[in-house]
Amino acid sequence: MPAEAADAHEGLGRGGFRKVARVVLLDPQDRVLLLHGHEPDDPSDRWWFTPGGGLEGDETHERAALRELVEETGITEVELGPVLWRRTCSFPFAGRRWDQDEWYFLARTAQTATAATGLTELERRSVAGARWWTCRELTETHETVYPTKLAGLLRRVLDEGPPATPEVLDTEIV
Repeated sequence: MPAEAADAHEGLGRGGFRKVARVVLLDPQDRVLLLHGHEPDDPSDRWWFTPGGGLEGDETHERAALRELVEETGITEVELGPVLWRRTCSFPFAGRRWDQDEWYFLARTAQTATAATGLTELERRSVAGARWWTCRELTETHETVYPTKLAGLLRRVLDEGPPATPEVLDTEIV
């Protein structure tokens, strides 16, 4: 699952869930940027995920989304759009269980070069890079991608536009 580093108490919200802002970042060709993560001590246990991470202090979801995007990708020229989806998830990572309430923002950029210069120590040990994916590539891949239905969700956004209100996705427990 996503390799965000955070103190066990950082960004905790309702029910002990960590509040997280994620970014579905599209380039001018409608490709989505995903990060390639893995367990810090087992690089063979790997997956792809959207940039993002936990809210800090009284930070808004919007501010966290933009901050995390800069830290994890170096991309600063972004038009942040609406929240597309919300989901709760629970997964093991780096020796503990992470329970998260995630908001997925749509964003667009023409800036496609990435440079992950603001990674935390844990992220440096667990993020192997970034890649722009077409919707077709996401549909055809056999690699693990989070959220697991990203290809279909993205296709719907590209075909129909963002939903009028955020769609609540099924809870994912790994």
